[in-house]
Amino acid sequence: MADVSVSRRIAIVGGGAAGFFAAITCAERLRGRGEVTLYEATSHLLAKVRISGGGRCNVTHACFEPRTLAEKYPRGGRELLGAFHRFQPRDTIAWFAERGVATKTEADGRMFPISDDSSSIVECLLQAARAAGVKIRLNTGVTSLTRSALGLQLQLTTGETVLTDRVLFATGGNKSSAGLTIAATLGHTIIPPLPSLFTFNIQDSRLTDLSGLSVAKVALQIPGTKLTSEGPLLITHWGLSGPAILKLSAWGARILAEKNYAFELHVNWVPSLTPTALQSHLSDLRQTQPRKQINTFSPVELPQRLWERLLTHQGVPLTTPWAHVSNATLQTLCQMLHQSSFQVQGKSTYKDEFVTCGGVKLSEINFQTMESRCCPHVYFAGEVIDVDGVTGGFNFQNAWTTGFLAGQAMSAEA
Repeated sequence: MADVSVSRRIAIVGGGAAGFFAAITCAERLRGRGEVTLYEATSHLLAKVRISGGGRCNVTHACFEPRTLAEKYPRGGRELLGAFHRFQPRDTIAWFAERGVATKTEADGRMFPISDDSSSIVECLLQAARAAGVKIRLNTGVTSLTRSALGLQLQLTTGETVLTDRVLFATGGNKSSAGLTIAATLGHTIIPPLPSLFTFNIQDSRLTDLSGLSVAKVALQIPGTKLTSEGPLLITHWGLSGPAILKLSAWGARILAEKNYAFELHVNWVPSLTPTALQSHLSDLRQTQPRKQINTFSPVELPQRLWERLLTHQGVPLTTPWAHVSNATLQTLCQMLHQSSFQVQGKSTYKDEFVTCGGVKLSEINFQTMESRCCPHVYFAGEVIDVDGVTGGFNFQNAWTTGFLAGQAMSAEA
């Protein structure tokens, strides 16, 4: 084998966020002392980056304490803790800023390019790859990997065979991922991939024709489990979505799959009020707003149409003045606001943030370098690993961090 310091050959399999970040990092550090080639099986580079965040690209999250950041990952948080000490959101922001892309932070901590256009991130990555000398081959996948005396031998979908010294698989987490198939042949344990961020399908008269309405903060619970969540809730054509639902789906990905996505969901519409405080508040309205009709004077911060729908579902006449609300009705309202029960029957993929749990088993990867513990000189980054985060830019941060560490390690002297 030739002197690796002069002719290091690096193969990156997968043209998404993690693959690009690894390729750029590696090529910039090699400074011409090797060749980095990125293989993308389709004709589209950075496809998820383009559509994420509604086309704005939620590039990371303004969470700069590694331990707090690691808590946002239902799977992989413990392993990522050390990695975040080496490359975290602050580094991501600086990396893009150095290459001409400024970012902004929204009220919920999500970070986007100032342009509000994902093409800013895509073009930055493409330009950085070109400047670093990364060779990109589209419509070229990898079907197998074998080891020879000359290096790692990759069989391509084009029929070619190429030799490389280091190879990174960043092929994503879906079941058809070539990276997972090849990793299994190398002796890796593959945790079966499952959807991690998804919305809940609910057919319920309380939600009919209310699509688009949102509630700023609710508390969710799935009875019979330890799964809970808080945050904004969005009513959709098919049921419920929004950050609170997506967070719950991420933490409950495997449990909810075992239930075949059929389960009961409890919604607390007023988590800021204890049952006692809520009852006192409603009771006071009978004195302070006696003539106001119960439907036109909502006691809590809910959209008017949703409030009316909840009242109708409980059989409370909408024109009832607050002065005429009985103690029994008061109890009914308290129960309804603190625990509305819905039956979930299925899920829908949250397309902008399609994420899976599952992938290469965490203990089989060295998270200092992202190198396989089963097969030297083979690396993994991004969702091909059994790592996933909640919505809000955390999954991209996993891609940037693991891609950076892999790229750095692959460029290092053997």
